[in-house]
Amino acid sequence: MINAISEAAGTVWHYLDKNGPSSVNKVTTDTGLSRNDVQRAIGWLSKEDKLCIEMIGRAETLSLK
Repeated sequence: MINAISEAAGTVWHYLDKNGPSSVNKVTTDTGLSRNDVQRAIGWLSKEDKLCIEMIGRAETLSLK
């Protein structure tokens, strides 16, 4: 399970690096990861202090630090 979370975190990180700030829904749709995998990846990247999470309107938006 740890390897799967690590791979999902890498996928999300690379997506944000290439595309810039994005909503959680957009990241989920564009990466093809499940919502659970994206949420786990968010936790992983947050723990490593590599992620900014902010509410823009009603959308939770992710960006890299």
